[in-house]
Amino acid sequence: MKNLMLLGFIVLTFATAGFAPSSYAEQSKRLGSWEVHYNAFNSTLLRAEMASQYGLSRSETLATLNISVLDATLPNKPAQRVEVSGYVMNPLSQQTRLDFKEVVEGDAVYYLTQTRFTNLETLRFFITIKQGNESHELRFHKEFWAN
Repeated sequence: MKNLMLLGFIVLTFATAGFAPSSYAEQSKRLGSWEVHYNAFNSTLLRAEMASQYGLSRSETLATLNISVLDATLPNKPAQRVEVSGYVMNPLSQQTRLDFKEVVEGDAVYYLTQTRFTNLETLRFFITIKQGNESHELRFHKEFWAN
């Protein structure tokens, strides 16, 4: 049940935007002892009150990135408080640093950031996740459209 709470922000985002939870494009990747869940989407999918609650902006050319980290070695996969940093690279190899904000809601912990894009642009994300001596890099790409 705790795992469902951890993804609450993602599900709540899309449920309040009029999408069924099964239609969101959340992904996960195993990195060492962690199960990292990540989702990048156009910020216009956020309802205005939700964006305000989390200190996020809404724009047709603004992407929102949500990351949560679970300890995959434990039975209930508890949420982990980690250090998250990184950058995004556009097709011209221009880099923009990402500033993550930690959000804690009960047992759920997730990290949010936003970045600009142009219509039909594929962004490459390079995210470093650290906790103590453990450090891993999450890499993925996503194409964005202006709504």
